[in-house]
Amino acid sequence: MFINLRISRRVLSIGGIFLLLFTGIAAENQIMAAKVPLPKPIEQIKTDQKVMALTINVDWGEEYIPAILDALDKGQARVTFFVTGRWAKKHPELLKIMANRGHQIENHGYSHPHPDQLSVGANQEEIKKTESIIEGIIGRKTHFYAPPYGEKGVSGLRAADELGYQTILWTLDTVDWRPDSSPAIIAQRILNPAIRFGIKPNKDGALVLMHPKANTLKALPVIIDQLTREGFIFLTIDGLITFDQIGDTTS
Repeated sequence: MFINLRISRRVLSIGGIFLLLFTGIAAENQIMAAKVPLPKPIEQIKTDQKVMALTINVDWGEEYIPAILDALDKGQARVTFFVTGRWAKKHPELLKIMANRGHQIENHGYSHPHPDQLSVGANQEEIKKTESIIEGIIGRKTHFYAPPYGEKGVSGLRAADELGYQTILWTLDTVDWRPDSSPAIIAQRILNPAIRFGIKPNKDGALVLMHPKANTLKALPVIIDQLTREGFIFLTIDGLITFDQIGDTTS
């Protein structure tokens, strides 16, 4: 009885030591991870060339997408659709059409949660699940991530970075989801963006945020037509990034 008690105490003592070591290593890894600098989200490409990327975040609004695709074809514009996994799962044939018509398909998470309220692991599950669904439908992996609600906290940024993703935000926001965003107001926000913090937004190399809404569909031909007259070309994000630092840029 006495021997068994001594052995049990010894085992507990050794177990305690290993637990302390494990806890210390885990804590050290967390500290080291926190010190690793995160790449900043891409909000604009630095260039003096008249190029621009229209991005369309999709978690609803599929009824407007066929007409949006027609408007893009007419304006000879290619865009990047950031779709949620749950949306892609429900609309695989439409996703194929979007990709087959020359548009880039990228990752918007699975269920459109608030990334800042999730852990790194939970955010990674959102991204990986969507990646798998999209690849299964169109045969291509995603490599850009647009966080829902434009949130850019550490957990979402780190999740994307550790998976090899670049986080994408925007330069110009149509704010088309608001009920008071008429087609004219949506177009104005892109064609003649308001001064913010004393600075006039530069449209060269800009990323534009849109959603599949009725008023966005009405504003889209106006935006494309006017910017085309100004000499702009509309590219996917992959295409726009190739212009990074081209021309007389500022750093």
